[in-house]
Amino acid sequence: MSTPITVAYGDGIGPEIMEAVLSILREAEAKISVDVIEIGERVYNKKWSHGISPSGWESIERTKILLKSPTTTPQGKGHKSLNVALRKNLELYANIRPCISYHPVIESKFDKFDVVVIRENEEDVYTGIEHRLTGDSYQCTKIITRPGSEKICRCAFEYAKKYNREKVTCLTKDNIMKMTDGAFHAAFDCIAKEYPDIKAEHYIVDIGIARVATEPEKFDVIVTENLYGDILSDIVAQTSGSVGLAGSSNIGSEYAMFEAVHGSAPDIAGKNMANPSGLLNAAVHMLIYTGQVGTAKLIYDAWLKTLEDGIHTADLYKEKRSKQKVGTKKFAEAVVDNLGKKPTTLSELIVGSSLDSKVNKTQGDFNQSYKIRKLVGSDITLAWNKSADFDQIVKLFESSNLKIIAIYSKGLAIWPGSPKSLSDQITCRFIANNEKKTITNSDINSLLVKLEENSFDVVKMDKLYLYDGKEGFFS
Repeated sequence: MSTPITVAYGDGIGPEIMEAVLSILREAEAKISVDVIEIGERVYNKKWSHGISPSGWESIERTKILLKSPTTTPQGKGHKSLNVALRKNLELYANIRPCISYHPVIESKFDKFDVVVIRENEEDVYTGIEHRLTGDSYQCTKIITRPGSEKICRCAFEYAKKYNREKVTCLTKDNIMKMTDGAFHAAFDCIAKEYPDIKAEHYIVDIGIARVATEPEKFDVIVTENLYGDILSDIVAQTSGSVGLAGSSNIGSEYAMFEAVHGSAPDIAGKNMANPSGLLNAAVHMLIYTGQVGTAKLIYDAWLKTLEDGIHTADLYKEKRSKQKVGTKKFAEAVVDNLGKKPTTLSELIVGSSLDSKVNKTQGDFNQSYKIRKLVGSDITLAWNKSADFDQIVKLFESSNLKIIAIYSKGLAIWPGSPKSLSDQITCRFIANNEKKTITNSDINSLLVKLEENSFDVVKMDKLYLYDGKEGFFS
């Protein structure tokens, strides 16, 4: 029985590499039935702001699986990222990118490594929540949730378990972002306890990425947040020899999307030069996801044999290592000719015998992690074009239920004391005058009204809570 999939040819080199990949899938007798949709630039031009039409969404909702070529997001007002829209709307919480060194066939600085980057796909600064607060100040909001963090960390350990991996490494910056990245690190430590047979380790992201770039052979599975994962996955892919070889899986609880990690390369579109390997590897991941492990191994081994034979597209061709420079179509034909053959130098595809292709069957614990939440104050941000004399605003609230205990500019305390720097926005921290007094939303609203009445320009407000007596804000 065939598995229905939605196929999107994309932009630039997308149609060429997709046709090459589908030709290999057909010759390998992959059990799929294809529904083609149009996405990308032409759809943007038809006024669909996300680059996909309602009929395209309907197809994906029906098949639950999307094999996608690269697309181009036009520059200009109103055009939104198609990839972000797909990941959000389909709740594709996990981006899984295996990166392997193909030494000595493909030139690489490292003889051997096999790293899988598992990136959280829905949260972090990629939620797209940004604001201009004042003339000079801009804000990007970072969202990290405990359920989302638990879910991606469990996905990483499940992947390691299913694929017989030995170690999972977590990367965060919780020495600086103690609450957001701290929550991700805490979730990792919690989930790691469920997998005592798999080694768990944590690095601060800067030194962690530096070590991945210089000692990739020491890493196995890496799990991290959205932004760090986006940067890291390209670094690891390039370290392996070429970004053009890497395929990517985007997995959710109901839907899945498979794609190459490179761009649409419009400069070589239509020239029969593009390397279809990244999209082919994505298709291999798709076959594993749908339970067609045998066909996936057949195609992957044929692809490796083609690389070993020295049949390379222009991006990989080296006179000392390669034997024949070919175009997109000829490369696909060479892979087809090698179906049923095994590589002799490069490692064959290994899939754990206990593999459940849908490693996404994990749900975070959505129960509240506290018993008592108490409102104790508010951070109120003001547009500020006055002098550094804050007495006028501090005195205004001396007899209120909430008093100003500090004033910050870009996170630096500038009152009490002498300000060292001052931008065109400041944040006043209001805390209850009496610790025993219960603060209400009305007290916060009164602050805002009083500020407005005295011609202070409020641009942002955050409530401050204690969770079971512990501060839910950084001070």
